[in-house]
Amino acid sequence: MEQGNYYQTIETSGQAEFKDRGSRFIAMAYPLKNTDEFKKILAAVKKEHPKANHHCFAYRLGTDGNTFRVSDAGEPSGTAGRPILGQIDSRQVTDALIIVVRYFGGTLLGVPGLINAYKSAAAMALQVTHLVRKPVLKIFHLQFDYTQLNEVMNVVKQFDCTIIKQELQLFCVMDIGIPKHRLTESVMRLEDIKNLALKEVVAVK
Repeated sequence: MEQGNYYQTIETSGQAEFKDRGSRFIAMAYPLKNTDEFKKILAAVKKEHPKANHHCFAYRLGTDGNTFRVSDAGEPSGTAGRPILGQIDSRQVTDALIIVVRYFGGTLLGVPGLINAYKSAAAMALQVTHLVRKPVLKIFHLQFDYTQLNEVMNVVKQFDCTIIKQELQLFCVMDIGIPKHRLTESVMRLEDIKNLALKEVVAVK
């Protein structure tokens, strides 16, 4: 993953197939927002491929490098999930999920063969996705009066902030993502808005 102010992720999903001695390895790469989304995607893949012998996966979330999960799904330990994650990391991407389903072809591949197959399938799936570079965000919660909305939106627009959620009534609440490289100046502008309450609610995205 890119360190500092930006990170790299995939913008579109991709699918590829790798074959070895009769076994089929179908790899699907997805952009991923959170673990709840992961559960839904995995359930959908299992429903689409109910007869596959294995549904192996790996994902990485966030920009600190600490949030990831791997699964060999019944394959020998270390032969599927870790090789898949290795391809995610080799492309320096995060917020990404790769699921590889295997249809067994009757010939044993052995540990080296399985590692190569899952690695190759994952790499092929990533190759057909679209990579994008995004700013690292810090998330802030705002509370303000509706009459201050134009001032807040001017700051959001000027500093390329992202509105994550909002509730606009007489009393407004808003969560915004501020690009890390523009954090100091944008927070100063927000703090200048009279009676606006500002609180950081999540560390680095």
